[in-house]
Amino acid sequence: MFDELSKYKHSDHFFFEPIDNLREKCNAPNDKSGVYIIYELKNGRIELVYIGRSGEIKRDGKMFIRKSGIGGIKDRLVNGKQFGSPRRNSWKIKMIIEKIEALDIYWYVTHDKNHFQIFGRLPKWNNEF
Repeated sequence: MFDELSKYKHSDHFFFEPIDNLREKCNAPNDKSGVYIIYELKNGRIELVYIGRSGEIKRDGKMFIRKSGIGGIKDRLVNGKQFGSPRRNSWKIKMIIEKIEALDIYWYVTHDKNHFQIFGRLPKWNNEF
């Protein structure tokens, strides 16, 4: 389903359990942007539960990376809000309530060479990414 992501060489994943510290477990870069995919592991099954992104490409082709604290993909995973509070807190609560054993979190740096760098402009339908 996500074969297209295999072309991105700067990628990895990590497991997160309710007893873990998300900031310590997260091995995503704090100075790069991209996408992340979250799977839950529950009762011997794996299910996709979330797809997210960090950063955006502006009209001039420059990447905007949030710098609140640690920045990049790591910042979005650790400090991004979901279920009403930062993920470092809300995921633990959600996992306990839903009896999720662990999350398997895959991340991909997707902006190393973007369309703008190759062609000098955004794709014709994009005003802004």
